[in-house]
Amino acid sequence: MLNADAPQPLSEPDKTDAAGPAGEMREVRWVTVEQTPGITVAEIIVGRLHAEGIPARAWQEGAGEALGLMVGLLGTGHVVVPEEYADQARAILEADAAAMAEEEE
Repeated sequence: MLNADAPQPLSEPDKTDAAGPAGEMREVRWVTVEQTPGITVAEIIVGRLHAEGIPARAWQEGAGEALGLMVGLLGTGHVVVPEEYADQARAILEADAAAMAEEEE
């Protein structure tokens, strides 16, 4: 899995509206917390983050998804979370990666 510390270009909108307090609409900025080879791994990571109560999405470039690509720029899966959850999501993913590395030893 590739770590995306730097902002990554997104072809889909990176902002959506969501209901805030008292039904107010607020803008949500989604940031990339992980890049994966293909969409399947990204969807698994999204499930892991959901289990921790973090809203997350998995996406892949439309052309790559249509062609079933799993390599290269079009095959990259992206895991995005609202900006305010980014640090928490990265910490969870780093802890999981460390636990997996420890198991492999």
